Amino acid sequence: MPRLSQVGREAAPEDVCQVYDAVFGDGVDPIEQPGTATGTPGNWWTVFALVPDCFRHAVAGFQFYRGRSRKISPKLRELGQARAGYARGSLFVFSQHCKALRGAGFSEAQIEAIPSWGSSTCFSNLERAVLAYTDDLVLAGGRVPDATFAALKAELSDEAILELTYITCTYEMHATMCRALRLEYDDVDERLVEVPLPEGEARNIDFMRAVDEMDREGK
Repeated sequence: MPRLSQVGREAAPEDVCQVYDAVFGDGVDPIEQPGTATGTPGNWWTVFALVPDCFRHAVAGFQFYRGRSRKISPKLRELGQARAGYARGSLFVFSQHCKALRGAGFSEAQIEAIPSWGSSTCFSNLERAVLAYTDDLVLAGGRVPDATFAALKAELSDEAILELTYITCTYEMHATMCRALRLEYDDVDERLVEVPLPEGEARNIDFMRAVDEMDREGK
């Protein structure tokens, strides 16, 4: 379950309900009947609706990146979004945008290569530059080498680069928020926990003692 409460149809403003209609089906209450056409629970929408202005701002962002006046191509846009989801560790963002990559014309081999793009030969030079730039934005906090930026500038307009940067960073934010709030496919327990000792072992065991003793004995 998400870490925050959710807003059902009865408590949602009219414009939020209109989005619910589009996402969940006409008249469907997403709390009583969760689930979207892509198979997600849909709780991203119901949690964001806690603050209607936040919901509207996010929806406007979706409309922005899909707008007809965008200079960045849908293929490159989706490439950045999918890699941002993977790099930030959001199963939800990565999975959803793998589907979008397929719709944008990427092959199954290319989609499968997103995690290991650096050792793959199935991307063009521009696509590799976009993937490298995405990693610099997400994993290096915006520390972009001149060579990577030059590769983008060689083929994209300044307007397209700005759009790519803004959209990719927006989806890093969505990936981070989904993990923090445990939304959609990111509702998972923390993996990195202590593995308990075998039954009967002392709780304060010094697991490096044997190594120390070997060193003292000259082994």
